[in-house]
Amino acid sequence: MSVFGKNYSSYYDLLYKDKDYKSEVGYIKEIIRKYSKKNCKTILDIGCGTGKHLKCFKDAGFDVSGVDLSENMITEAKVLLEQNENFECCKASDFKFNKKFDVIVSLFHVMSYQAENRELENVFKNVHNHLEDGGLFIFDFWYGPAVLTDPPVVKIKRLENDTIKVTRLTEPVMHANTNIIDVNFEVLIEDQNSHKLDIINETHKMRYLFLPEIEQYISNAGLKMVDSFQWMNFEKLSFDTWYGVMVVSAK
Repeated sequence: MSVFGKNYSSYYDLLYKDKDYKSEVGYIKEIIRKYSKKNCKTILDIGCGTGKHLKCFKDAGFDVSGVDLSENMITEAKVLLEQNENFECCKASDFKFNKKFDVIVSLFHVMSYQAENRELENVFKNVHNHLEDGGLFIFDFWYGPAVLTDPPVVKIKRLENDTIKVTRLTEPVMHANTNIIDVNFEVLIEDQNSHKLDIINETHKMRYLFLPEIEQYISNAGLKMVDSFQWMNFEKLSFDTWYGVMVVSAK
């Protein structure tokens, strides 16, 4: 099954029901206040999913736009935000809006889904083309030194609501020479009433990244490195922190 297919989007919100979107958006707003020299009003979310982050940004007064690879997720985001405009279903490197943004965000490790060098190059170039002068690009990613220090392991996650039970088995396979982890998912969905069982198998290729290579991609795209730190705080990146945050600006 293709990554982020119809079934995946159907169970996405249940799988991540414990994700605190409001706190994460509050954190991003704090980054914007700290590093932006302008009054930011427009924001684009690359990999917006079902629109939970965008909803929080819209509630905070931002003019929001979204990009996602899944048509189903875009459809759900439009319903959640009660707007049909300013959405595109495409790769992070391929979106084209006839406007520029004060802030572009890419959260939930979307940048680590750009597994090939050319993909990363094209995303940064596309971001450059869509940022206002002085605008910020804020994204999180898998931080290489921490991933290598604490490699991923097999995990099982179980969740349920009134209609379904979900069991997700995660089996990672690391590829040392390409800095890639194949995250193999097997998701079992049981209907609470009929007890019918559906099984979804997907592989997500995730790239763990290092600061020197990110800085090179940023520079090559005509962007400027501003700062980097741990996800959900402002501490320096370390061997203990899988998830990093980068703040980049348009020169």
